[in-house]
Formats: sequence, C-alpha cells, structure tokens
Amino acid sequence: QVQLVESGGGLVQAGGSLTLSCAGSVGMYAVGWFRQAPGKEREFVAVISWSRSTTYYSDSVKGRFTISRDNAKNTVYLQMNSLKSEDTAVYYCATSGSLAPRIAGLYDYWGQGTQVTVSS
Repeated sequence: QVQLVESGGGLVQAGGSLTLSCAGSVGMYAVGWFRQAPGKEREFVAVISWSRSTTYYSDSVKGRFTISRDNAKNTVYLQMNSLKSEDTAVYYCATSGSLAPRIAGLYDYWGQGTQVTVSS
C-alpha cells in the first residue's frame, strides 16, 4: 500500500512562492502533481519519472513551477514561483508505474491534498 502525504500549502500573495512536498512510498514510481479548483475538474500540473530523467509540465505552470525529487528521502517537491490567483486549488500528488504520465487515470495512489490559496 502506497501512502502519500502532501504538505507545504498555505496562503500567499500573488507573485509569491511556495514549495509543496509529497512524502511517502514514492520509491520506483513516477510522481505527478495535480490540482483541483472549486467547481473545476482535477488537472495535471507536473510529473517526474522515478529516475528524474523525465519531467513534464502543464502549459499554465511551465517556467514558474519546478518538480524535483529526493529518492533517498522518499520525497517529491513542487517549487511554485510567481504564483497567480488562478493557481488557487487543492494540490494532490500521486504515483504511477508508467514513465511520466499526464493523465490522472494512469495514477494508482493519491494523497489527501494540500490547499494553496493565492490572494490577488
């Protein structure tokens, strides 16, 4: 059973930064970050392969967010810079046995999420 715990969310002003962490049994899995805003569907944000050789970002966060991982600490990070009000959402991390999928349906285990609120 893979258990994932997100942390690092909070309230930040537009233009600010936050770093989210996803700790748990990330092991040999690709780890993705998704987010869900009120009234909207869950959307892909970023993914990193287990070897760190492959990363993908959604167009909406490319150039502002950076995904990384420390396999020795079983933790994946999402560094979020230049935050905008439209980044406000609950952020989830998830693991997948695929290389670096961008589709939620290819992920097997999910964390409970952490709230990120960006005030304008």
